[in-house]
Amino acid sequence: MMDFGLLLEGIQQILQPNNFLITFFGAAMGILFGALPGINASMGVALLLPLTYGMTPVTALSMLLGIYCGAIYGGSITAVLINTPGTTAAACTTFDGHQLAQQGKAGKALGMATIASYIGGTLSVIILIVLAPVLAKVALRFGPPEYFALAVFGLSIITSLAGDSLIKGIIAGVFGLMLGTVGIDMMNGTPRYTFGQVNLLDGVSFIPVLIGLFAVSQVLINAESPNSLSMKDAKILGLLPSLSELRSVVGTILRSSVIGSFVGILPGAGATISSFICYNEAKRWSKKPEEFGNGSLEGIAAPEAGNNAATGGAMVPLLSLGIPGSETTAVLLGAFMIQGISPGPLLFKDHIDVVYGIFAGLLLANLAFLVLGLFGVKIFVKVLQIPYRILMPLIISLAFVGSYSVKNNLFNVGVMLLFGVLGYFMRKLKFPIAPVVLALVLGPMAEASLRRALIMSGGSWSIFVERPITLILLGITLISLFFPIIRDMISKKKVETTV
Repeated sequence: MMDFGLLLEGIQQILQPNNFLITFFGAAMGILFGALPGINASMGVALLLPLTYGMTPVTALSMLLGIYCGAIYGGSITAVLINTPGTTAAACTTFDGHQLAQQGKAGKALGMATIASYIGGTLSVIILIVLAPVLAKVALRFGPPEYFALAVFGLSIITSLAGDSLIKGIIAGVFGLMLGTVGIDMMNGTPRYTFGQVNLLDGVSFIPVLIGLFAVSQVLINAESPNSLSMKDAKILGLLPSLSELRSVVGTILRSSVIGSFVGILPGAGATISSFICYNEAKRWSKKPEEFGNGSLEGIAAPEAGNNAATGGAMVPLLSLGIPGSETTAVLLGAFMIQGISPGPLLFKDHIDVVYGIFAGLLLANLAFLVLGLFGVKIFVKVLQIPYRILMPLIISLAFVGSYSVKNNLFNVGVMLLFGVLGYFMRKLKFPIAPVVLALVLGPMAEASLRRALIMSGGSWSIFVERPITLILLGITLISLFFPIIRDMISKKKVETTV
């Protein structure tokens, strides 16, 4: 259950001047990253992750969570102003947001997006505070067999992150597993796949891989059509929504916040799926469904509350089980590793102060983008008018500095460039990137837990079916593996019956 005393201590931590300012800084950067088409939350967090070196865990994670929350909200700015969602999570916002902008009500649309995003994000944090400790208490009973089953379950999420091609998703996941085997063998201390390269003894460095796959590859993609990312003609018109208009969408916002939170908890679902589900449900429950697509405030409130609620939901499996369910939470898992903290059940036992600091940081991050969104949109629009030919080298420069700062050597810069080019071709060939990161993080955990469990059992595999939690997790893994296939079969049958 939630401990109000610890939550108050967490709030006191986050209100310290350095933590308070760094969270606002993160939210401001997140809004910029989210509003720039082609730059998303995971890319923003990966780019600024090296800045967290030397920071305390709460300070570092508060800044990154500010980027995460701010970026999900920031996508609505371009969705409303130029009919181009800054992030895929804001795609539904274009349906009604740009319609209102064309009617001279861009300010009203952006105001509704900001307020709905804040309410959705804040309610999701409350759900996180209630659910995460409960899951963590169950997980405290975990040993090596349970951790192996949990890691396998995490790897099964690759089927959900695979996108249109399951085969390509599995190939990407296997590649990530292969990367995870590079370095010193954790059980017998012998080098593996280092090819005599001293820099690989500690394994493939996580941060340069992240920056290359997410940031550099996206810059290369965007460089092919820089003119499509312009915001030269963006203008803010109209007033904020009135109190009567806000009252009319309260039910929609609350319903979308709950839906978004629980969709966010589901690994592989995320903010984009949440926004589409919430938009559909809002239209279904609306008294004026005919207004959707023509400038409905409900059509803005629903997806924005839903996609921001998914941020808190996505943190539930990350904090309580150590499983990242989306691209951005996979990057955040790297941030925990940099701080020497492993998310999962022991987090609530060994670092409970950090946990409640994160809860408070999330609450402040949502408040930060509310304040910045209501008072700073015009400023953000001016910054977003920077030509991409100027913005691109700035991003690449950050990528170089971030990669070099990991161990202060050029080898990691080379790793970043290599994975940037690799990520570019993966995007061009429609290979998903998230499974590579997920497998790189969970692969070593799965291997170590498997070998320790077999040592415990004297080499007997029966240990994985004799322990109830392990058996349940492996059963859920099977469901997770085959669910996309079953879903596709059902949808095909529906299509055949309607034809």
